[in-house]
Amino acid sequence: MDAGSSSSSPLRIVIVPWLAFGHLLPYLELAERLASRGHRVSYVSTPRNLARLPPLNPATAHRVDRVPLPMPLVDGLPDGAESTNDVPDEKRELHWKAFDGLAEPFTGFLADACADEDTRPHWILADSFHHWVAAAAVEHKVPCAMLLPTAAVLAITQRPRSERGGSRAVTRAEATSLYDDQGASGMSFVQRWLLTKERCIVGAIRSCVEWEPETFPLVAQILGMPVMPLGLLPPSPSGGRRRNGTNTTDGSEHATVGWLDAQPPGSVLYVALGSEVPLRVEQVHELALGLELAGTRFLWALRKPSGAAVLGDAADMLPHGFLERTDCQGMVTTGWVPQMSILAHGAVGGFLTHCGRNSLIEGLLFGHPLVMLPIFGDQGPNARQMEAKKVGLQVARDEHDGSFERHGVASAVRAVMVEGEARRGFVAGAAKMQQVVADTELQERYVDQFVQQLRSYTTASPTDGNVTAAAPTSS
Repeated sequence: MDAGSSSSSPLRIVIVPWLAFGHLLPYLELAERLASRGHRVSYVSTPRNLARLPPLNPATAHRVDRVPLPMPLVDGLPDGAESTNDVPDEKRELHWKAFDGLAEPFTGFLADACADEDTRPHWILADSFHHWVAAAAVEHKVPCAMLLPTAAVLAITQRPRSERGGSRAVTRAEATSLYDDQGASGMSFVQRWLLTKERCIVGAIRSCVEWEPETFPLVAQILGMPVMPLGLLPPSPSGGRRRNGTNTTDGSEHATVGWLDAQPPGSVLYVALGSEVPLRVEQVHELALGLELAGTRFLWALRKPSGAAVLGDAADMLPHGFLERTDCQGMVTTGWVPQMSILAHGAVGGFLTHCGRNSLIEGLLFGHPLVMLPIFGDQGPNARQMEAKKVGLQVARDEHDGSFERHGVASAVRAVMVEGEARRGFVAGAAKMQQVVADTELQERYVDQFVQQLRSYTTASPTDGNVTAAAPTSS
């Protein structure tokens, strides 16, 4: 066993996240937490993605190497389309093709790193679809851990229909669609997932039993491999790395914070559906009219609707006269917003979210009850999980086509935001989840245990082409 495997020597760890900021940001958080414990991290992505990431804490930044892999040119893919946020819906298949083109430069990076025992990684953490990362790890005899989605997503593919919670529960076909999508790359989500899994010796999941006790214990059994919890990797409550908290790039306070300062405590619903949720123009209009009908205060971080032309400002995206009618009720803003500072503000009393994992963790870090509007991917299972915990309420959807309309939006908003028995129940449910997310000692302990578990694994002998793992030691 080399020096890096001793209980005191620093580990060298390579992290390769999927090309979406919902993955890039939390795994950068993991890189920083590992670096704060003295370990050396190579954080691998494309040049433009790396340039757009927030700065790390100066005390640990010198232990995190940002490794740029050149994104291959693919005919039809827009220039600079490196993250999923840059890619129009109709170009997703081309993005997968470009993504697979990162295999060669990654293999070169790993070969160079493994040529010297002083730089050879002890571990590689590969996101779920990075089959070529896992293949390179096997080739160079570096143990590889697979970064996993939530336990709720994994569990729904295995549970009997009688245990899925009634008519609103996910079907097996819906679960499969989270991964299965043939495209220009010639490989489906499922193929990528399976190839990655079979080349990894262990799973690593951004979750913990306290977050999802009903599904977390099922994950190792479902996958047939050991699974190590990372904890939730919540961002700093102060939003310290995000553009100086509440300030814009020129140092002035963001307009949203000034507006919130003038609102009563707990009165505002923060509305944000992430940077990649493809709402159509008509859906944006129904959401807007639902907020207007609800009559509660709102602050809406609005993104350009899917399929819309290049638009000038919020007025171009919203129903005619909406901004004038709701001038005293709400604020709509486009572009960057200091989300963590908004969620931390005393005027905010609820969060209308698409239920991406980052948004859920950030909202519940401050104990906000949720109005839930999941759109695709893991958002549906996440929303059902949170609804079962009585953290909030989903917007009603049409059972046949999944559409929503203004009255369903208004009803859910009123239930969560208007003072009464329903809201009190949701506030209590959110407070219970806040106890998990905001428990700094618990979350840091999971990272410590993760490092201990990495140390407990060993590789096979150099003459053996396979990588095997020992059982993790108890922490």
